[in-house]
Amino acid sequence: MSAHSPSPPRSPLHGWVPALVAVVGSLAAMAVVAALGIWAAGAADLPEGAFGPVLAAVLVLAVGGTVRLSGDAGGLAGTEGGLTVIPLTVTLTGALLLGWCFLRPLHRRTVVGAPGLAGWAARIAVLWLLAVLGLALAARRTFEVSLGDDLLGDLGELFGVRPTVGFAADVLPTALIGLVWLAGVLVVAILVSRGAPLPPELMRFQAGARPAARATLGLLLAAVAVALIVALVVAATKGHAAETFAVILLGLPNVAWLGLTVGMGATWEGRVEGPFGLPMPQVLDEVLRTPDVSELNLGSLVDHDGRWWWLLVGAAVLVAGAACAMAATSPARVPPWQHALRLAAALALAVLTVGPTARVSARIGLSVLGIGDLGEGLTGQVLLEPQLWGALGLALLWGLVAGFAGAWAVRGLRRWRR
Repeated sequence: MSAHSPSPPRSPLHGWVPALVAVVGSLAAMAVVAALGIWAAGAADLPEGAFGPVLAAVLVLAVGGTVRLSGDAGGLAGTEGGLTVIPLTVTLTGALLLGWCFLRPLHRRTVVGAPGLAGWAARIAVLWLLAVLGLALAARRTFEVSLGDDLLGDLGELFGVRPTVGFAADVLPTALIGLVWLAGVLVVAILVSRGAPLPPELMRFQAGARPAARATLGLLLAAVAVALIVALVVAATKGHAAETFAVILLGLPNVAWLGLTVGMGATWEGRVEGPFGLPMPQVLDEVLRTPDVSELNLGSLVDHDGRWWWLLVGAAVLVAGAACAMAATSPARVPPWQHALRLAAALALAVLTVGPTARVSARIGLSVLGIGDLGEGLTGQVLLEPQLWGALGLALLWGLVAGFAGAWAVRGLRRWRR
């Protein structure tokens, strides 16, 4: 037998089964977290058969897709609505698990070529696209709205108006954004992994990019961990446990990363009106429930409740920890000014990512014969979005200062250990 005999042919399913496990496993984990969150938020009150479409809509939103609100109240009535929100707990769950599944086969190799890496990512992308398309098609439902017993209800009964509201995912935009979301998850997974090999063409970026990426991801996850501890304490001591667990299971990173950016000095703009609101922390709802758009920043929070200065302390501790972690995992020959630039760039990219993903915009309204905002619980608005360019500048400043200081601190510690 020749020493160079050909290897046995690969199965047509080679690589597809692990890709299927990765996609199904991550979506299943996201579905469990989302289902528990919806249940804690009051899923028992949903009409029969609505739980599945609502769950599909939450998963669509979690991967960055769009869900359009719609209504039909006949010629005598009008409805309007819109929804932009990402349940980042569900998003983070899927991203972490999908990234781990993507990296797991790569850890068994010492070298990986660009074609092999692209082929593995492409298999996941094809199956992910099919799954997201299925979710988008399933995320649609229509509900009949009760007008109540006041003037709006009387008008509706007089003219035979039976308004309905519903939601439906925009299939094509959801599919495209879902692919962009997947690409972002896979790129970040490659950047933060220590054991996964890179193609030779990308090896020269490894020493500079990976420590900064790992430190920044650690910073964001640490902020979520701190927010989780605070939320559990609130659930145990302040009551409203169901509402708190709904926030934990659906939007904990939204709150955590909002607090982190505010602690770094960023300003958000927002407004809350009607029956809707921001359930946690309650101070957000109180600060933003004003006639006009209000500013949410460290100053406005401290003016409302002086205890919120700890956001500044928390941000300083977390960013300093990230700077030291980055310096400790970088080669000793890297000068402090390079650490500063790398951390500044990484924090800026993080702010550019978490700012838009943590924004909230929701509006629902109903009018009969031009008379609107009369029905109890029928009209409301929630708006919360960052002043992104100001937040970006602050992130660069924090990164430069913390990166430089962290590099000198780690350098001094290394010299002391000698």
